[in-house]
Amino acid sequence: MTVVNDADILNRVGNTPLVALDSLSHDGLTYSAKLEGHNPFGSVKDRAAFWMIKDGEERGILKKNKSIIIEPTSGNTGIALTGIANLLGYKVEIVIPDKVSDETKDIIRGLGAKVFETSDDLCPKVGAGTDQSIALATSIASSRPDTYYSPNQYANDANFRGHYEGTGPEIWKQTAGKVTHFFTGVGTGGTITGIGTFLKEKNPHVKIIGCQPQQNHLIQGWRNFEESAKPDLFLKREDVVDEWVSANNDEAFSVVKEVLTKDRLLISPSSAAVYACMKKYTMEDDDACVVGIFADDGRKFKSVYAKQNVMTGEEFDASLKDAKHMSELPY
Repeated sequence: MTVVNDADILNRVGNTPLVALDSLSHDGLTYSAKLEGHNPFGSVKDRAAFWMIKDGEERGILKKNKSIIIEPTSGNTGIALTGIANLLGYKVEIVIPDKVSDETKDIIRGLGAKVFETSDDLCPKVGAGTDQSIALATSIASSRPDTYYSPNQYANDANFRGHYEGTGPEIWKQTAGKVTHFFTGVGTGGTITGIGTFLKEKNPHVKIIGCQPQQNHLIQGWRNFEESAKPDLFLKREDVVDEWVSANNDEAFSVVKEVLTKDRLLISPSSAAVYACMKKYTMEDDDACVVGIFADDGRKFKSVYAKQNVMTGEEFDASLKDAKHMSELPY
């Protein structure tokens, strides 16, 4: 039996694999997915969580044996913050919309966080008086400022830096500097602006393409800017985005089994939405190197896929056995 210590787990943040999507690649066009599910707690949000916690410690506003971390989240940030904070000795309280999958909420509770549920949509509306999750977290934190620390992923520049200094350079290195198009969804804006800014500095001709869901969508962690205000973190550098592509619920959920069959990847709804956007985008270049962020894998979405008639419980269980590139998680 291999004994894994806390430092080993934290050292696994970042350096996730980039794998070919044979289902989309053809002729001179190569498509790849950056599998962020290989972060230690299973998603791209491990990067932001780790950077925000370390930033809080370095600035002296997050203190061992004193501070409690509280954060509003639509899921993955809650898992990441709770898992990483637990390893570093902090207590965590998470405010989460009740529409988030039961599997996600169970994981957060299982990792030791206190969970408060609100009636928010999956895509919180950032702005005064419009987001119950953020309002509740802010109210709790402000009531005891000497104890509570809220990283505030929607405005914290450490979120951006985690991708500017981590994910972006990884993609550049893994593609040998050949990346021409980059696709990702937008939640806080940290991923698209961090990676986009870095890639643009390396090659101004790289196209940064934002993926957007429909209004009243079911894509956990994403936001539609017609119904939700843009987070402060995104607003700082929104000009880095060259184009937008939309994917509705049907388009996203309809490709889950396609990717499972053709690429043997069990993907999440947000990863499926990125795939759908990559698939529908018309490439003008005959020789393009396309990279998309797959923010997490599909193992947390058994109940969601059953409800949306994507696959039965039995089909889901079988897919877990057949899928490639499934990392081991500490929960």
